[in-house]
Amino acid sequence: MDTLHEAARATIRDDDAGATAMRARGLRKSFDGRAVLQDLDWVVPEGRVIGLLGRNGAGKTTLLRCLLGLSPIDAGSIEMLGEPMDEPRGRRLHRIGFVPQSFDLFPWMRIDAFLDFTAAFYRRWDAALVERLLGTWQLDRRRKIAALSQGQRQLLAIVRALAPDPDLLVLDEPVASLDPIARRDFLATLLPLVRRPGKTVLFSTHITTDLERVDADIALLRGGKIVLTRALAEIRARFRRAVLTRAQGFVLAPPLAGALGARIDAQHAVYVIDAGDDAVRTALDALAAREQASVELAPLDLEDLFVELA
Repeated sequence: MDTLHEAARATIRDDDAGATAMRARGLRKSFDGRAVLQDLDWVVPEGRVIGLLGRNGAGKTTLLRCLLGLSPIDAGSIEMLGEPMDEPRGRRLHRIGFVPQSFDLFPWMRIDAFLDFTAAFYRRWDAALVERLLGTWQLDRRRKIAALSQGQRQLLAIVRALAPDPDLLVLDEPVASLDPIARRDFLATLLPLVRRPGKTVLFSTHITTDLERVDADIALLRGGKIVLTRALAEIRARFRRAVLTRAQGFVLAPPLAGALGARIDAQHAVYVIDAGDDAVRTALDALAAREQASVELAPLDLEDLFVELA
């Protein structure tokens, strides 16, 4: 909806005032004539944990790969850690950690050989952290990568990404292959490492409870654009589901100025609104009076919001 796009642009303008870890303007990317990213604008503030939400196929992986220079863009511009992505990136890459969706590289290597090989490419490498994480996640240095389960390979990819003490950590569905206990352990390990000045984490996931556990800011990707960027605390405090009910029901949801989403559910008109916006509340009351309908407001958790808007 246009309202969502306006909200996202307003947030981007607000974040322009502070230091940024990443900035994208007018980003476009297509595959075989199908637009995946469409004039996408996005600012990731420095020092935050940002959760990127979107339905399967929305383009989350494509967006992250474009931001990191791993996939060419069709149009637009990207700045990463204060430098344009079309400039030489050697110095900047030392400050970025990346965990892809699946880790299938170097299957013939043992874990210790792989980590020693990788360490040579970084100016900062925390060997003590590597040992601690290998012990915590029970990864035997002597095992070959080919012998690891998919979940263990994912944990190894996370070790590799955290060891250089990156200023920007990008995680693409980092816990998709992990069981709930391993996911919880990963998040418990990650937070102390990234809750430090100047550290930024950007990760995509469809597991909304993980985002709530780390109290991440939320960015929603829909229709090739970032359509919503808000702090999780703000979502909890302000966003509501508004349900209009009347005797004859509704066939279509009447237009509501400022609504972030609208649908029909069992002849009820259901909207997602920012209940902290006085103009939206006034418009809702006027709509209810005009339609001779009652209004009920209900809180939205992050999963509810994702289902309603994505």
